[in-house]
Amino acid sequence: MKKRFHTKEFKEEAVKLTETMPLTHVARDLDINASMLTKWKSQLKINPVNAFTGKGTPEEVEIKRLKKELYEVTMQRDILKKAVAIFSK
Repeated sequence: MKKRFHTKEFKEEAVKLTETMPLTHVARDLDINASMLTKWKSQLKINPVNAFTGKGTPEEVEIKRLKKELYEVTMQRDILKKAVAIFSK
């Protein structure tokens, strides 16, 4: 079975539909599991602004990006130090 990915907008609209229709009907109509829809509903209730980000909060994403960039720059610096040491002999 292939894993399906749903956009943030799809998830939000699905949760909105549960306000006017029973959750089981919405899940069946959208061809998703009712427990998944329940999870989306609780995620949206807990944190409506950052729900469904997928990769963490914007701050976590930025920290991850900066750590990756720091690692790459550190590696470049170390390579240059070694090159200088080799050519200065």
